[in-house]
Amino acid sequence: MFNKILIANRGEIALRVIRTCREMGIKTVAVYSKADADSLHVRFADEAVCIGPAPSSESYLKIPNIIAAAEITNADAIHPGYGFLSENAKFSKICEEHKIKFIGASAQMIQQMGDKATAKATMKAAGVPTIPGSEGIIESFDECKKLAKKAKYPVMLKATAGGGGKGMRAVWKEEDLEKAWEDARQESKAAFGNDDMYLEKLIEEPRHIEIQIVGDAFGKACHLSERDCSVQRRHQKLTEETPSPFMTDKLREQMGAAAVKAAEFIKYEGAGTVEFLVDKHRNFYFMEMNTRIQVEHPITEQVIDFDLIAEQIKVAAGKPIEGKNYIPKLHSIECRINAEDPYNDFRPSPGIIKTLHTPGGHGVRLDTHVYGGYMIPPHYDSMIAKLITTAQTREEAINKMKRALDEFVIEGVKTTIPFHRQLMDHPDYIAGNYTTKFMEDFEMEDKV
Repeated sequence: MFNKILIANRGEIALRVIRTCREMGIKTVAVYSKADADSLHVRFADEAVCIGPAPSSESYLKIPNIIAAAEITNADAIHPGYGFLSENAKFSKICEEHKIKFIGASAQMIQQMGDKATAKATMKAAGVPTIPGSEGIIESFDECKKLAKKAKYPVMLKATAGGGGKGMRAVWKEEDLEKAWEDARQESKAAFGNDDMYLEKLIEEPRHIEIQIVGDAFGKACHLSERDCSVQRRHQKLTEETPSPFMTDKLREQMGAAAVKAAEFIKYEGAGTVEFLVDKHRNFYFMEMNTRIQVEHPITEQVIDFDLIAEQIKVAAGKPIEGKNYIPKLHSIECRINAEDPYNDFRPSPGIIKTLHTPGGHGVRLDTHVYGGYMIPPHYDSMIAKLITTAQTREEAINKMKRALDEFVIEGVKTTIPFHRQLMDHPDYIAGNYTTKFMEDFEMEDKV
């Protein structure tokens, strides 16, 4: 087992990893930018190293600074959390070259699954259902036009290097294809320095359902059931739940088997998710694979009583997995609390938290790094907390979430608490009747 792990991240996920490490008797090193000097992950780690100024490009994304911090503190492993360098093949490779264990996927694995077109071809070879469309990168607009006709409209253009909804365009008829092709390529080039595109059949009334998997160094993988992440705004998840209200026992068995097949085909090592789009007829198609821990991993932990971070660390240390597939025993919902104004198009709201009162009680979990007097910096993602409720049934979990949101007081900045409170009262959400298009018709009610 590792003696000391450096956490190459910040905020609640850094704190989350530190907590598990302490329970496992492993020393921790926090890294931080100057903007995060007063963050809780810095206080709770055994050691802390400043790695640069506020911009992430000069701190949390600066590989030489992070490797130097690991070397001067004698850390024998690095946990990247999610975001930042967690799916950076170059970083994984450099860790390996410096004989520091990267608690995540290998460089080869990240490259294989990080490029969407390559990942799709790999999954097709593994026998996992994929969305009809191009086999790889589209070489020209003429080829794009032929593929769109073959797949049948509507279709979706996607950037191979894309993420966060950038470089994506839905096209409903042929006369709109050329403009969408040019716009998507320009956006992708500006965001990622890469304008390679691929095309897929547009799945109507889709749900975004992911399967949590864990694989070990011995080629064995298992799944830990599903999470429904369909409530999204601009392709960013707002709330997640498990089990999915759309799931059936048969569908779970099929999707779980496909996810395990995918992981074992590529000999995946570590925690990851196989992401699927599921249409209204419950046909499912591979979308992408995330080779890291997910923001929403706590709801899986809650329903099967399992520490995913501990499992990541054990697998990285060469321990075999149990190999058992899990079925949720309870129901769990996560609301992402962002420092954003839901009454003003979710505009970011950095600033000082003047008052903080957190909810508690049976079945309530709060993962956060903020406190009264904490300054939310404007340089990073606006998520400041994850509120998770767990109960015997979905109805009880929703009612518990309503109560917990009512107790949750944050003053000094705007947050998405009012949005989540209204969401929990929405008849379609209560009925489990939602797709990835749900937020297109959602309107905030006036403040009371």
